[in-house]
Amino acid sequence: MTKPVPTITLNDGHTIPQLGFGVFKVDPTETTRIVADALEVGYRHIDTAAVYGNEEGVGRALASAGLDRSELFVTTKLWNDEQGTQSALDAFDASLEKLGLDYVDLYLIHWPAPANDKFVESWRTLEKIRESGRARSIGVSNFLVPHLDRLLTETDVVPAVNQIELHPAYQQGEITAFARQHGIHIEAWGPLGQGKYPLLEEPVVTTAAEAHGKTAAQVIIRWHLQAGNIVFPKSNRRERMVENFDVFDFELSHTEVATISALERGGRVGSHPNDVN
Repeated sequence: MTKPVPTITLNDGHTIPQLGFGVFKVDPTETTRIVADALEVGYRHIDTAAVYGNEEGVGRALASAGLDRSELFVTTKLWNDEQGTQSALDAFDASLEKLGLDYVDLYLIHWPAPANDKFVESWRTLEKIRESGRARSIGVSNFLVPHLDRLLTETDVVPAVNQIELHPAYQQGEITAFARQHGIHIEAWGPLGQGKYPLLEEPVVTTAAEAHGKTAAQVIIRWHLQAGNIVFPKSNRRERMVENFDVFDFELSHTEVATISALERGGRVGSHPNDVN
């Protein structure tokens, strides 16, 4: 029996499963098999992007899973060189076709790409896509406070989510505080630190893992869930998918959460949003 994944209600009234499955850097030739495995394990929230080159593989897995469309939550993203008005609309149409869907649950601007200065124009196009019903919710990814501030000042729809690099070593306090203030939910990419920070070997993490009979990765995923983050760890291996999904039968104490939160190092692993254009 599939374990129930908690859902979060977004600022537009739609709900999103708090735990999902990401396909960043999943080989397009392997995507269908890997996503099919994830769906069999119990994941219902799949996060992809046009630039990943694997939307078609995701679509094939969704089509063959035998699941009702209403059970699935699918996210994809607009790449930087497609930002604009007509170009964003064309890119969305292409993504929808590759996924084989009538609508996506969430469509994101992948990076602000501030040097191009098209993210506000692109956001207005996403607003129209949402009005058409072909994207239930719209949001952004890798946006800093000044980028979000511009959207809130110059456009009509508050993003439902901001998908950002976030893990115990880099918690992005300024952005998360701004998001909370404006009803924007945080999605965490690179939730385990992407290997740059040895979070899985930190004594406070391993001690908590031992106390709960869990792995270090499960403890960090649980930390995200208790923080209210939406998280989608990625793995090509079915046994790791199962492990990452098995995080709903324990709870970290306030002390454990605090000691893990004290791992903040203030350094990002990925690129700075102002540099990706």
